[in-house]
Amino acid sequence: MKRFVTSESVTEGHPDKICDQISDAVLDAIIKDDPDARVACETMTTTGLVTIVGEITTKTYVDFQRLVRDTIKDIGYTKSDYGLSWEYCAVLVAIHEQSQDIALGVDEAKGHEQGAGDQGMMYGYACNETPQFMPLPIMLAHGLTRRLSEVRRRKVLPYIRPDGKSQITVEYDDGKPKRVDVIVVAAQHDPDVPREQIIRDIRKEVIEPVCGRWMDAETKVFINSTGRFVVGGPQGDSGVTGRKIIADTYGSIGRHGGGAFSGKDPSKVDRSAAYYARYMAKNVVAAGLADRCEIQLSYTIGVAKPTSIYIETFGSGKVSDEKIMGLLQKHFDASPKAMIAELKLKRPIYRKTAAYGHFGRDDDPDFTWERTDKAKLLRKEAGLK
Repeated sequence: MKRFVTSESVTEGHPDKICDQISDAVLDAIIKDDPDARVACETMTTTGLVTIVGEITTKTYVDFQRLVRDTIKDIGYTKSDYGLSWEYCAVLVAIHEQSQDIALGVDEAKGHEQGAGDQGMMYGYACNETPQFMPLPIMLAHGLTRRLSEVRRRKVLPYIRPDGKSQITVEYDDGKPKRVDVIVVAAQHDPDVPREQIIRDIRKEVIEPVCGRWMDAETKVFINSTGRFVVGGPQGDSGVTGRKIIADTYGSIGRHGGGAFSGKDPSKVDRSAAYYARYMAKNVVAAGLADRCEIQLSYTIGVAKPTSIYIETFGSGKVSDEKIMGLLQKHFDASPKAMIAELKLKRPIYRKTAAYGHFGRDDDPDFTWERTDKAKLLRKEAGLK
């Protein structure tokens, strides 16, 4: 049976991704000097303006103005005609301490293990259709936006500006990816560049290197389909932290608990438990216990033990879900303190997670939730050869 699955990605210069990166740059600056800080930082941007708000409890000092400007500069907003300039934009800061009511349940104390930073449910997903144990559509979508950034930064296409998006539709046959059906790329560009040149260059330098092996004569390609994309970034659309949660995760395959990641320290299970659930699911699939696996964890604020753990293998399991669940409960501890320690989450690693997806990044050892170090053990104890 045929089905079609679509995923999207955005470049680091997209307005929402600017905000995610600023929020995580704030987190990195704080956690580098104060690993036990409590950080919940939200960012908003529009033409010529960045505003950061949130609740932060820390012993260290951060020059928010300089941090925001350095992040904007690194992303590529270096010219005033981009609508956001690192030198001349306004930066507003409205930060206050986290509520002590929350700290009562979250902070570790004598006789009280560190509790979850909030209630909610978090999902992790893995499948065996790519080497990264990720769905193919989101990996191709991220590949396109990464390539857009690369040709801009390396000046292969010097007229490309920081904002950009991609969208991929993959045709599946009997549950396996067969071909790419539709490719959409929106690339911000300098004025007065002929549309024909943009289409030709993007197809040659961006689309074909990433998607070529999946394309055929029937693949439909749309490049800057309005005909012009000069006004972009915060000048074209306002940006807010946490508005790209599906692009951040599995690209419409698998469920999402609704909590964003960026700007949150690892005591917030929105982030740490989503990472840990991915770690669990990936090890299950890497062990060959299932072709697809989704893990749901849920928590209540101030309590260490998850209120529920649920597994779904979509009929692809090589052993029963009950057996897999028993192995997960034996070898994975999803309490906040244990997750943070096992994945080494009290480190300044977060800015680089804030663009091109939080998962499938096994080329970087800082993404500890991408390890498959328990797969061999799970396979052995499941009785598989």
